[in-house]
Amino acid sequence: QVQLVESGGGLVQAGGSLRLSCAASGRTFSSYAMGWFRQAPGKEREFVAAINRSGGSTYYADSVKGRFTISRDNAKDTVYLQMNSLKPEDTAVYYCASRRVFSSDYALSQAYDYWGQGTQVTVSS
Repeated sequence: QVQLVESGGGLVQAGGSLRLSCAASGRTFSSYAMGWFRQAPGKEREFVAAINRSGGSTYYADSVKGRFTISRDNAKDTVYLQMNSLKPEDTAVYYCASRRVFSSDYALSQAYDYWGQGTQVTVSS
């Protein structure tokens, strides 16, 4: 069992930045690939970014590429999502998720085993 707790969400103006954190506990963090997803009101959950177990490979949704950066610190059992140049359309609840096996289906929410409770990000225009 893995427990994930997100933090760092909040209200920010368009063009601003936020850094989300996701702290993991319960199992060896470095054994898990990690992903960030988001869900806006009335919309389905969508993939944002993913990172493999070592942190050497990262993947992004086209909508955030060049603005968001996913990283991890295995010594701190934490994954981060640095979000720059935020837009109102980035407003959503952001979730981190973990999985043991990392493969080409990293953008599919069904492929992840454990999820956090989410943190709200609101970008005002």
